[in-house]
Amino acid sequence: METLNYGKAILREMMSRVIPRNLFVGNRLANMSISDFRKKKLLYVFHVFFDVNQSGTIDRKDFELAIEKICSLRGWQQGSPQYQKTFDSMILIWEGLRSRADFNQDGQVSVEEWASMWDDYSKNPENALEWQNNYMRFMFDLEDASGDGSIDIEEFTSVCSCYGLQAQECREAFQKMAGGQKEVNFEQFKSLWKQFFVSENPSEPGNFIFGKTKF
Repeated sequence: METLNYGKAILREMMSRVIPRNLFVGNRLANMSISDFRKKKLLYVFHVFFDVNQSGTIDRKDFELAIEKICSLRGWQQGSPQYQKTFDSMILIWEGLRSRADFNQDGQVSVEEWASMWDDYSKNPENALEWQNNYMRFMFDLEDASGDGSIDIEEFTSVCSCYGLQAQECREAFQKMAGGQKEVNFEQFKSLWKQFFVSENPSEPGNFIFGKTKF
């Protein structure tokens, strides 16, 4: 337990540095035909959950850093089966993201490449890319710390707050996402996930799936 708490403390400290102060200011998506609301959501996920080292692009290093942070959260030591499973899953997700979104093949995914890929997704969400489905499943399993097949408010808050979000906002986001229910199962999570990347309605529950209450 001490190891887990220590890992959480370290992760919170490191991840709190991830959220840019001017997250939505001067972004490079101004000329793209995506609504401002959806742009804000896409930029939020890009900067907070993917661009871990704040380089302005996503690359393998971001995933390697994320692996260390996730395993610290769970108290999984390098060399353990849980660590190796996390490593394999995250690198597979990165390779899928890179192969689809890295249009100029420079080993990095830019904001424009990221937004273009998710805009394509929004036009046909039932035909999601394999890496997108893998990442959705990975996030659900990460939040389902008890492994009982559903996410409760404490599990959700534990993960999202480690990405630099305030715990109270995470709790509010869960309540909005869950619509008054105490738990969210995977089938519900899938529907909410799709809604996040597609919805133009700020009040729809899927908009809160990444722990933020307002865009």
